[in-house]
Amino acid sequence: MITREDIIGESRRLGFGDVGFTTAEPFTVHLDYLRSHQAEYGWVEKAGLALLDGTDPKTVLPAAKSIIVLLELYFREAFPVSLESHFGRCYLDDDRMTRDGLAPRIKAFRDFLRHGDIDSKVPFNLPPRVAAARAGTGTFGKNCLFYAARTARQSSWVLPITVVVDYEFVPDEPTLTMGCPDWCRNACIAACPTKALQGNGTIDPRKCISYLTYFGKKITPRELREPMGMYVYGCDRCQNVCPRNLPWLSQTLPINQRVAAKANDFEITTLLHMDRGFFESRIWPHMFYLSPDDLWKWKMNVARVMGNSRDECYVSDLVRAWHETGDERVRGMIAWALGRIGGQRAKDALESFLNVSEGMVREEIEAAGSP
Repeated sequence: MITREDIIGESRRLGFGDVGFTTAEPFTVHLDYLRSHQAEYGWVEKAGLALLDGTDPKTVLPAAKSIIVLLELYFREAFPVSLESHFGRCYLDDDRMTRDGLAPRIKAFRDFLRHGDIDSKVPFNLPPRVAAARAGTGTFGKNCLFYAARTARQSSWVLPITVVVDYEFVPDEPTLTMGCPDWCRNACIAACPTKALQGNGTIDPRKCISYLTYFGKKITPRELREPMGMYVYGCDRCQNVCPRNLPWLSQTLPINQRVAAKANDFEITTLLHMDRGFFESRIWPHMFYLSPDDLWKWKMNVARVMGNSRDECYVSDLVRAWHETGDERVRGMIAWALGRIGGQRAKDALESFLNVSEGMVREEIEAAGSP
């Protein structure tokens, strides 16, 4: 039978940063939290992610006896600044659709277990950060992220992967604590412009910039557009300001060539004008939360970013995009962006749009400053 030492050795051979073990007992505290915060998390259940069921590993694998937690460091290499400025780092080399990076390594790990007569499942809805802390691989941060204890210079640039198995391993000592230094004056909470971080390691996910960039079916609320800044998809603000992440951020890392090779596809003017075919072949495989039917949201996000740039160079692209789309959410954001950029060209465009607009779009144009 495979031993703990065998599993640790195999995880290192496959390139994982750390590994820990915990029991397959239900995550009862996490379940109670979810139940008492349905206002913030109820939408997740409606989206089919089944977080409540995921608090009991036996719903994933009825014979579950242990959970193995692997830590994947997703920020091993640097990314082009043009991409880091607009996208959360955890999405820049994401292979959940292409399955050509992390996925083969997880498969190889499960094959290793199977050859040792251990059945396993890798669930999508088990609470990964809680499991990782229960397995002793790190602690929590006030930004609600997980910080490694023995890898990645104890930073939060790690992705916990939970592997539920039908064999009982001796569990590690849990580290279910807040690891932030006493001298940190809530840097992450202060830096969150949408006030999603509530303090004491809690968050309202509905206000998180990441959530706002890829969930929801309406135009982004006006009061949140400027605070969302230059992010098109995802957000790293609370991680960038965190003193626990400074040791990792202080390094000079080699550029991730896989990501650099696709940088031109993610240039924001390209995203603003992309058609469905371009999106399906070049964008969706790498950032999968938004389907082809949500192409409007990409364009709305890009228009907001252009408006927040205050750069007149984007006026022509915004005007062109107005004529390319009939979606009122995109047009409404284009109007807002033109108003934020200002200048005579933007004003002339808004005036020309006003006479052919009604409803929400007309309201956005009037709010943007058109007479």
